[in-house]
Amino acid sequence: MNKPAKRQLGVLDLAHRFLREHVRQGDFCIDATCGRGNDTKLLCELTGETGTVIGFDIQQEAVDSTAELLRENGLQAELHCESHAEMERYAQRGTVSCIVFNFGWLPRGNHDIYTHADSSIAALNASLRLLKTGGALVLCIYYGGANGFSERDALNAYLASLDSRYYTVLQCSFPNRTGCPPFAVFVTKDSEPPEEVQECLH
Repeated sequence: MNKPAKRQLGVLDLAHRFLREHVRQGDFCIDATCGRGNDTKLLCELTGETGTVIGFDIQQEAVDSTAELLRENGLQAELHCESHAEMERYAQRGTVSCIVFNFGWLPRGNHDIYTHADSSIAALNASLRLLKTGGALVLCIYYGGANGFSERDALNAYLASLDSRYYTVLQCSFPNRTGCPPFAVFVTKDSEPPEEVQECLH
């Protein structure tokens, strides 16, 4: 009798494995794109009662879904229906342990509403300034369909431009999968760059 096929490893599996390895009780974390709340929920579980989690999404539907999921699980986070590019209004530089992004569209939502390169890169700039030394970004990049490839290409170019003296960038893709398989990127802030480098992030 044939055994059922194992579920394929996905981009969210990689992201959540990384988070479980790197996020600790008491950490300050940000979910830059709440979506349906699964990343926010995991961050709340990992940071515990002594930690802080802030979540952002431009769609009220996503914020409401996230709030409901957290309530169902007895968890709390500070949620904002606002662009992730505004996150520096809610955190101080050098204080955040981990920031999570899902670029693309809201799962089970309207695929005609999706992230755009200009605000996404502005949010990444803010994220790198907010991260403390040793902190990390976790990016899941969805592309193709209605949002095409321009954001993916802009994000790849941006990530490749980060100064390797201060940041490590690791990309995990699935080159043998058909279509437009999403991929994960992990960025660690290895040391604090001088002010002029942070101000010149583009």
